Amino acid sequence: SFAPPGRHAYRTGDVAAKDADGYFTYVGRADDVFKAADYRISPFELESALIEHAAVAEAAVVPAPDALRMAVPKAFLALAPGALPSRETAFAIFQHIRLRLAPFKRVRRIEFYELPKTISGKIRRVELRQTEEMRFAAGHRAPAEFREEDFPELK
Repeated sequence: SFAPPGRHAYRTGDVAAKDADGYFTYVGRADDVFKAADYRISPFELESALIEHAAVAEAAVVPAPDALRMAVPKAFLALAPGALPSRETAFAIFQHIRLRLAPFKRVRRIEFYELPKTISGKIRRVELRQTEEMRFAAGHRAPAEFREEDFPELK
């Protein structure tokens, strides 16, 4: 990267997009962006849409291996106080996402989960990705996981 004389350039790992007017929009961390069905997906955008739902306190989106699409966005969700980890809650969240995101960006799986965190309070996405990869390799589906295809009423 270019740095003017007397200045230093640092790689932060952040990714941004520049629009036609020259404005930058934060996309996410380079190590968190993943491909799903040949589309680059930024977890940041999906997580931002998820936490707008009243039942969601925190969200972490990671790629979940998928036989058809290679990977699909999966959300691990910590629920707000009083929200129940139920089929009805998952359905309401899927409906919410459909109104806010393009079809190729939609979260396809939801799991209600206590999010693993570092000592400083950051969500450990690497641990969530590893969990998904191990489940896929073993042919397991999480018992608390809801998939978009589980809801024919969404069609």
